[in-house]
Amino acid sequence: MKARTIAWTFVMCLVGLTFAFADNPQMGTWKLNEAKSKMPPGMPKNSTIVYEAAGDQVKITIDGTDAKGAPTHSEWTGKFDGKDYPVTGDATSDMRSYKKINDHTLEFVAKKGDKTTLSGKITVSADGKTRSVTATGTGPDGKKVTGTVVYDKQ
Repeated sequence: MKARTIAWTFVMCLVGLTFAFADNPQMGTWKLNEAKSKMPPGMPKNSTIVYEAAGDQVKITIDGTDAKGAPTHSEWTGKFDGKDYPVTGDATSDMRSYKKINDHTLEFVAKKGDKTTLSGKITVSADGKTRSVTATGTGPDGKKVTGTVVYDKQ
């Protein structure tokens, strides 16, 4: 009887997590819409971004190309709590944090060591079909760059 109760409790927790993440408009696969984006020359292009549940955390996988056109792939797993979590595969950062502002908005900060390399805001439209990322960072030449990138939900 005790094993049955534990198993049932575990299943209910998984169901609860599934519904919690299903209501998050950030979750899913997002494809770059270059026509609607305003990216400075030489800025890397994140062509596909996937947000998915990873237990009680979120896994973000980013695929694209760097400023020279070489393929890139990075992964981050953590919570939207504003704390730094490690990122792998990103030459410009080794830690990233996301903070939930409201149901449709996140703020993020990417760091290399103790230095912030990129920061910005991610906003999903009310209908959940588009996502805008406004970011400010340091370009390869050391100058400040700002861009707005638009993604479409797949």
